[in-house]
Amino acid sequence: MTQNDTQLKNPAQRGLHTYAGGCLCGAVRYEATVDLAGVSRCNCTICMKYGYGGGAGMKPDAFRLLKGQEALKKYGRDGSPNTRSFCGRCGVVCFGDGDVPELGGKFVSIYVNTLDDVDPSLLTFGYWDGRHDNWAAGMRSTPWPFQAVA
Repeated sequence: MTQNDTQLKNPAQRGLHTYAGGCLCGAVRYEATVDLAGVSRCNCTICMKYGYGGGAGMKPDAFRLLKGQEALKKYGRDGSPNTRSFCGRCGVVCFGDGDVPELGGKFVSIYVNTLDDVDPSLLTFGYWDGRHDNWAAGMRSTPWPFQAVA
């Protein structure tokens, strides 16, 4: 096994690193400097409907869209400063951005399943209770109970 094989198998041990990623068809490409030890999953309705595989957040200056601005579409709920950006050609959600004061303000969050050469099944996730806007509770190591919204 080479050193590169070991790094790909356990990327979360590498600390802050610049990763490349993008959509399925290649129209959207980005780079992000992020520590994959901080990946998370959320149980909010948007994340659940997207089949959210997990994300890694960073400040906006650590994210660079390399190509595909013209292919990007955005979705956000009325009144929310948070959006999800997806490729208008293949439909893959690549990243989101917004402003959540409880999480430190403005952010970009990449979807870890859109990273090149990173196996998300080898990452350790933390869990947010976004479904109940329970951001103040913080991230925890086990999923929050799913409670249907009436």
